[in-house]
Amino acid sequence: MPRFIGAIDQGTTSTRFIVVDEAGEIHAIGQKEHAQIYPRPGWVEHDAAEILGHARAAIGAALHGAGLAPADLAAVGVTNQRETIVLWDRGTGAPLHNAIVWMDMRTQAEADRLAAEGRGDELRARTGLPPAAYFSALKIAWLLDAVPGARARAERGEALAGTMDSWLIWNLTGGPAGGRHVTDATNASRTQLMNLRMLDWDPALLALFGVPRACLPEIVSSSEVYGRCVDPLAGVPLAGALGDQHAALLGQACLREGDVKNTYGTGCFLLMNTGETPHVSNAGLLTTLGYKLGTARPVYALEGSIAIAGALVQWLRDNLGIIQESRDIEALAQSVPDNGDVYFVPAFSGLYAPRWRGDARGIIAGLTRFSNKGHIARAALEAAAYQTRDVIAAMAADSGAVPGELKVDGGMAANDLLMQFQADLLDAPVVRPRHLETTALGAAYAAGLGVGFFAGVEEIAAHWRAARRFAPHMDARERARLIASWEKAVGKSLGWAV
Repeated sequence: MPRFIGAIDQGTTSTRFIVVDEAGEIHAIGQKEHAQIYPRPGWVEHDAAEILGHARAAIGAALHGAGLAPADLAAVGVTNQRETIVLWDRGTGAPLHNAIVWMDMRTQAEADRLAAEGRGDELRARTGLPPAAYFSALKIAWLLDAVPGARARAERGEALAGTMDSWLIWNLTGGPAGGRHVTDATNASRTQLMNLRMLDWDPALLALFGVPRACLPEIVSSSEVYGRCVDPLAGVPLAGALGDQHAALLGQACLREGDVKNTYGTGCFLLMNTGETPHVSNAGLLTTLGYKLGTARPVYALEGSIAIAGALVQWLRDNLGIIQESRDIEALAQSVPDNGDVYFVPAFSGLYAPRWRGDARGIIAGLTRFSNKGHIARAALEAAAYQTRDVIAAMAADSGAVPGELKVDGGMAANDLLMQFQADLLDAPVVRPRHLETTALGAAYAAGLGVGFFAGVEEIAAHWRAARRFAPHMDARERARLIASWEKAVGKSLGWAV
């Protein structure tokens, strides 16, 4: 009897494979980073073939490290960076272009055109999403026009389009030799092509964006058997898929209405469980699918998406050389007692929720001769907390309730300085779980539920454990002063790109 579940976590900067047991404990991890490709300012691409190869390598490394074989896995799940789009050849399996990454800005002019034409209300009503370069539909349309012959081939079903879950599932279940072209409903909800209530491709939206249905995957639930894998997971049922933030919502056991989690990764992504009814935001948030487990009714969420969080730490490392390793940021930030009145607005891809300003660009404000690299490091960490606070305020405005606590995960959640500042800024407890790999855990839970390895969501909730709670202790006047200075800095970042 197989004793483990596997999960592929295909993120913005790396791909991981984890092995989880019946108690939700992680037994093995394999991981490989992939290249970030920047053809022009504001453009971000990935090599989908490289990512597929890295997924296979990570699977092999994790299984070898734990002394396991595919037969030891009851099922495998997939979680992924969401709005990133791949276009590939159905016959050969070869990508027809680099994948266009979720933070890519090349379609901003088209998003602005849709907003100017008054399409915003229609898009929000049908998809829960505003006109923005962030979502997948405009990226697919750009690929179909930019790749010679792609549109005609897509209309004939010879070229396939999908988010990274579709790309991995199709390849892992056979690729050109019968691979299944599916996407789960959470990933589909981020394309701006799925009707949020019908959970199906919307004909009016397909026409609006000019995307042929023949190239799109079948929409399935987040937890069911999609097929059996080929090498390197030969014979293992592929039984779960969720976009990364939805997987983290499940992995954090945010199963009740009002539960809120924040994942501090390349960006920050806050989701609030809003139950079985989609809740339209009036404060700049996204209405999205939380998860759809098997035949159960879908669970919806409000989301606040922040484009740049951990990516700012990587920028300080790779572009400025202020730190050698990402983990060095906390020690450098602790070398100063406070931010020295320095504020870093990381609007590298504009500002996402709750402002949705594609014309914003990154700035460092408040510099004097007193400022040093410690202040810049601290301001970079604090930027994630300020942006999170902005989203929490929008959630409170939409829901009428202030979350009692914030569950946190992702790589930056290991940073004690940031977590304490986040609690101080929110004036609410921040709770860090025993395992920060909640995205991968969510995919493992979905796959396990799909094959009966886990009995139900109650068992998942029982697995969740807090490792540390950060209680607020900042003076209210100091909190108000910091927030006012942050708002001033954000104001300076607006209207930069025209």
